[in-house]
Amino acid sequence: MAVKPEPKPGVDHVAAYKTILQAVSNNRPSGTRQRLAAAIGKNRSFISQIANPAYPTPIPAQHLEAIFSICHFSPAEREAFLAAYKRAHPGRLEVVAQERPMRRVVIEMPDFGSKARNRAADEMLAEMVRRLARIALFDK
Repeated sequence: MAVKPEPKPGVDHVAAYKTILQAVSNNRPSGTRQRLAAAIGKNRSFISQIANPAYPTPIPAQHLEAIFSICHFSPAEREAFLAAYKRAHPGRLEVVAQERPMRRVVIEMPDFGSKARNRAADEMLAEMVRRLARIALFDK
């Protein structure tokens, strides 16, 4: 008789909030996952992992506001997601406890002649903005 492995604590709760994210993101236009990956500075494969309930990879709390914004969560979807997230990760929601005003800045840059160089420049700017945000948060 085969013995089933014991599930890891919190894994079912992780799957619960990922199920909500998956349902929301599946109802959004194509390109949403790519925009999300660019916004949080990760590869699209990371977005696939954090949006798939089959993978136990948790969603880092610092990415939640970007996810809510880019995926356009309704208030009810956000509330259900956060309730499941709190069950899975008690105490991690300090990052999203207060909403921060966000603004979009569009800059024009030269084309560097290749997709790889353009991507490197985009990633460099995204990292710089993440560092600026951390500095701003520590100054408050």
